[in-house]
Amino acid sequence: MADQSTHKRDRRNRSREKLVNLVACRNETLVLFSELIGRRPFLADQATELALKRFCQVLIDYAASAHFQLYRYIADGRERRRAVLDVAQQVYPRIALATDAILEFNDRYDVSPLDDRVNWLEDDLSRLGEMLAERIQLEDQIIEALHGKECRRAAG
Repeated sequence: MADQSTHKRDRRNRSREKLVNLVACRNETLVLFSELIGRRPFLADQATELALKRFCQVLIDYAASAHFQLYRYIADGRERRRAVLDVAQQVYPRIALATDAILEFNDRYDVSPLDDRVNWLEDDLSRLGEMLAERIQLEDQIIEALHGKECRRAAG
């Protein structure tokens, strides 16, 4: 019985660690997003290109982290709790749309030189920001379902 209890505790610790890593990656993305937005008005210069390239790298890391730390676990059938599966099934299609927006943004802006694409950067960042905000809310619903009691205790 002790081995089963230890195994369960280890599994919970690994799960918690994955979520901590996901949130850290997400936070880094938001910091770089804010820094990039703060560069307005945008110029097609080397400083903007470097900031944009760094943001795109972290943005893709975040999208991949979310996929491998959270969604793949559920998609691979390793999650058995009905409440988690129900939430994931409900929100995943919208998360997939946000992922598509992230990939499209990266494809458009992770190339140099920036040139005339700078004219669309502010609008594209605005749309991406809305998608990121929605994605974060949806991820939080899954995280809450996964660790509901623990999340409520930590918040309370």
